[in-house]
Amino acid sequence: MTINFLQTPEYRTLIQAHIVQTIEYLFDKNQEFALACEVKYITFTPELPSSIKDSFQDTVLFILSGFTFESARLKEDHFSFEAGFGSDNFGSNVSIPLLAIKQISVGDNPIVINLANPVIKEKVTVSKKSSITSMEALLNNPENKKLLKKKK
Repeated sequence: MTINFLQTPEYRTLIQAHIVQTIEYLFDKNQEFALACEVKYITFTPELPSSIKDSFQDTVLFILSGFTFESARLKEDHFSFEAGFGSDNFGSNVSIPLLAIKQISVGDNPIVINLANPVIKEKVTVSKKSSITSMEALLNNPENKKLLKKKK
C-alpha cells in the first residue's frame, strides 16, 4: 500500500510551519504578496453577495497590498485580512485556514507551493446529535458502563 506522504499529519505540520515562517518573513520585510487559496475553505464576514462569490473559481488569487496588506493578521492556524470585492468594493473580513493557502507569490515568483489539504474538523449538528441512540448516549459516559451487567 502506497502512503500519500503529502497528506500525512507530519507533512501537514511541516508545510503549515513553512507557510507561517514565510508569511512572518514577508511581514518583517514589509513585502506585499499574493495568495492562491481554495475557496471552499474560506470564510467571509460578512458573507459576500452571491453575485460576487459565484464569480470565483475553485481557487482564488488575493493580492495583499495597501490597506489589505496592512489589515492582514497571522493566527495559529488561520490567516485573515480585510478586502473590498466587486465594483462596489463590498468590504469583508477574509479568514483562510493556512493549509487552504496553495501558493504564496511575490510578484510573478511563487515562493511557497502547498500540496497538503486542510483537515477541517466536522461540527456536530443538532440533527446528528439526535441520531445517537439513548444506549449510545448512555455508553459514552465511562461511569455508566459499570452499571450494565456483563453477560457470561
